[in-house]
Amino acid sequence: MASLVQFLPLFPFFFLISFSVSHGPFLPKAIILPVNKDPSTFQYVTQLYMGANHLAPIKLVVNLGGSFLWADCGLTSDSSSQKLVPCNSLKCSMAKHNGCTNDNKICGLKSENPFTRLAATGELAQDMFAVEFIDELKTGSVASIHQFLFSCTSSTLLQGLARGAKGMLGLGNSRIALPSQLSDTFGFQRKFAICLSSSNGAIISGESPYLSLLSHDVSRSMLYTPLISFRDGVSEEYYINVKSLKINGKKLSLNTSLLTMDGEGHGGTKISTISPFTTMKSSIYKTFVEAYERFGFSMGLTKVDPIAPFGLCFSTKGVNVPSIDLVLQSEMVKWRIYESNSMVKVSDEVMCLGFLDGGVNQKASIVIGGHQLEDNLLEFNLGTSMLGFTSSLAMVETSCSDFMFSKDSSAYDT
Repeated sequence: MASLVQFLPLFPFFFLISFSVSHGPFLPKAIILPVNKDPSTFQYVTQLYMGANHLAPIKLVVNLGGSFLWADCGLTSDSSSQKLVPCNSLKCSMAKHNGCTNDNKICGLKSENPFTRLAATGELAQDMFAVEFIDELKTGSVASIHQFLFSCTSSTLLQGLARGAKGMLGLGNSRIALPSQLSDTFGFQRKFAICLSSSNGAIISGESPYLSLLSHDVSRSMLYTPLISFRDGVSEEYYINVKSLKINGKKLSLNTSLLTMDGEGHGGTKISTISPFTTMKSSIYKTFVEAYERFGFSMGLTKVDPIAPFGLCFSTKGVNVPSIDLVLQSEMVKWRIYESNSMVKVSDEVMCLGFLDGGVNQKASIVIGGHQLEDNLLEFNLGTSMLGFTSSLAMVETSCSDFMFSKDSSAYDT
């Protein structure tokens, strides 16, 4: 990555001051990206700036397991600082390219829209990108990354994305995903955190100033579990090893082999910002939903006709709902899912269990979706291959929408 970083205050007109990463006295402690939930698609959208001569905003859908940032070439090619990366270069090798394009001169990179399953071969490009940074426990300025690597691809991949989105931002465990490029540029540890909400949330990379950004030091309540890998190497997506499921503290009778990842990468529990709700393989879902219904009845809930896409719904007149535990490496380490994350209120009279049947062919045993992630602080440490998680921040009387951004962060509004 290039050594030059620029710091730009978030004012109507950007004032550029240049520093060297290796010699400059002011380096960001962390990068913070505001994230908004699109109400029509349930996608999580953030915004960066790109271009050396004129910083233009670009809205991107967040893909937690994505390998890199991809964007529509036609919407980004106006940047005079944008350059294509030659084939057979070191940067091309870092990107795990898919061959060469343009008479074997340019590094080719396959990009995919996970919502439509459409894919296209784009071209590996580099340009200046700018993101908001935290320094001395304050936000409000922007640090730029020169020669940020991304895929310049076809506008056909924009189908199905949130309105105004021009591509997708990958946060996966790859050399050219955002966390790795930020680490290489600013010397951060290879870790980042996400804190999503039904309105506004955040992505944080670098140090963990949660106390300065939230009203509580929630890092003290974090539990930790290993991120698991495929047999043939590290997965760019994020998986954890759920050993068992509990409802109201009672362990479900499941074939535990269904939860384990096999040698071909089938099974395991994936964390995803692409799925709006948690999905389970059919055999797991059947046992889970039947048990939840029984516990719901015992707590006085009244079942009503299901409303698609949900398979189990209740009257909102019930006082309490069953708790759900994902038991991890031991009985002492469990991810508890409370009512705000387990239930979806579809009307004043009806609430539905926010877990769906993923079918018999779903690759992961369980995919933890966006609704279950909201107002849970998740910290992905790629250096140690560990996940830190808090369960619902409501338990400490805060939320992901409480992140204290600078007053000028409205520039990121989506």
